[in-house]
Amino acid sequence: MPFSQQPGRMIFALLTCAVMASVAYGGISDKCLGCICRVESGCRPVGCKWDVSSYSCGYFQIKYDYWQDCGRPGTGWKECANDYNCAAGCVRAYMNRYIGSSGCPANCESYARIHNGGPRGCRNPNTMSYWNRVQQQGCTPYSQSLEFVPRRWASYISWKYLFTKK
Repeated sequence: MPFSQQPGRMIFALLTCAVMASVAYGGISDKCLGCICRVESGCRPVGCKWDVSSYSCGYFQIKYDYWQDCGRPGTGWKECANDYNCAAGCVRAYMNRYIGSSGCPANCESYARIHNGGPRGCRNPNTMSYWNRVQQQGCTPYSQSLEFVPRRWASYISWKYLFTKK
């Protein structure tokens, strides 16, 4: 029977493609990003305010050094921080840069704690209260899209089920 006439395999193939896209992207999910945004600013462009020892700006309360670490997107730090798409892209780039060297799993808890505490924030006990606030916004450690498939299995699953004849 042709592949297109096998509904179960077709649905599995579509889900597998979604998993592969998520795995290839490998970054913070929209849900987790939204929880962080709500904690930081109510998810509004709130401008800049003094925070501990420097200014934090915009939707994700991005500091100048954070903006530099994420690759200096947009036309400037404050402008980017107050533009949701630019700021979200900055947070994604920052997470992709540091999650691999943090020693922590790539999940919402780690991303939130890194956002709050810097590149190794997921190991810092002082970031737990921040994580608790993110959880109050509806996120869990597994608020990552499609984290249920271990990354090393994803390509095996897709090739096995997409290209194996029965």
